[in-house]
Amino acid sequence: MNENGSSTVVHKTEKIKRTLNPTWKPFNISVMTLCGNDYDREIKIECWDWNRSGSHDFIGEFKTNMRQLTRGATSVNEYEVINPKLKKEKGKKYKHSGIVSLIECSVHPRYSFLDYIRGGTQIHFTVAIDFTASNGKPDDPNSLHYLFGDTPNIYEKALNSVGSVLQDYDSTKNFPALGFGARVPPDGQISFDFFLNGHDTNPYCRGIDGVIAAYKQSLKRVYLHGPTNFSPVIEHVAKFAENHRGGHHYFILLIITDGSISDMARTQDAIVNAATMPMSIIILGVGSEDFSSMEKLDGKVTSSDGTVAVRDIVKFVCFRDFLDDNDAILSQSRLAREVLEEVPEQFLSWMTMNNINPLNLPTVKPMSYNTVV
Repeated sequence: MNENGSSTVVHKTEKIKRTLNPTWKPFNISVMTLCGNDYDREIKIECWDWNRSGSHDFIGEFKTNMRQLTRGATSVNEYEVINPKLKKEKGKKYKHSGIVSLIECSVHPRYSFLDYIRGGTQIHFTVAIDFTASNGKPDDPNSLHYLFGDTPNIYEKALNSVGSVLQDYDSTKNFPALGFGARVPPDGQISFDFFLNGHDTNPYCRGIDGVIAAYKQSLKRVYLHGPTNFSPVIEHVAKFAENHRGGHHYFILLIITDGSISDMARTQDAIVNAATMPMSIIILGVGSEDFSSMEKLDGKVTSSDGTVAVRDIVKFVCFRDFLDDNDAILSQSRLAREVLEEVPEQFLSWMTMNNINPLNLPTVKPMSYNTVV
């Protein structure tokens, strides 16, 4: 209830059919949303009889507050549902329209993304770059990988724009940098997760400048080929994430690509698997190709066997939507906001799903609280 006597709807339960004794599912709601963090603020609960026609019948209402709800399943949380119209019509003959009893109410800290970072969780940033032939040869001025121009090519711009933002979340500033879709020396085998720095066992580059330098050197030593397979780089990062489920580490994979995915089914399987791990994926589309197939990955993905991802871990961004020669600073700011928009919620969904609090709790005060009713 608002201070002026009006009311604002903050939650609606599911509808339960064919019973006069319903039990509703537990739900989560922040204390701020429920009562503005005021434990004595009046909360009104209305009960309705659902009709398929949409013309639902009002059963009645009752009022309580957060302080009373937190006393749990006691007699103080058994409420008579009152219909004011029926009460007025029937007078003393009217008792109530039913009883609603609270089964459970508990309050839990709701930590923010920054609470976890302040608590010591480490973010690990990995880059994967598309080296398929559709990008064009590095010595072709029309190529997305053109190496000999006076200005950075589109991949360098993308790495600078997005990487410079993401690297601030990685305290080590050492980034694994992978390439996929090229024939690599010495035997010319097609690889979908080769190390850009040319090292056999160590994929790390120092800072985004180091990633860009390794990327440019790779263009001189590998042969662009194909196909555009995402699953190997996703599986590569997932192997590391799988061994760090305790809340100390979280992994972000940035894939920069120019076109459609060749292994969509296997990529969906890899994403569904990765969703069970501390991991997010950002796909950055460069060039002028049709990226409609990418958008189906930006949500809860379904694997080939029908399994639905337990959480949404993919964010797709089309780089050309943020290229503005008239205001490069504003464009980069808009791009950074778009890229990072979903990562904090994806991060929190993992921590919440696994009941993980910030590591250094004595020094971390939660910014808000969740109520489970």
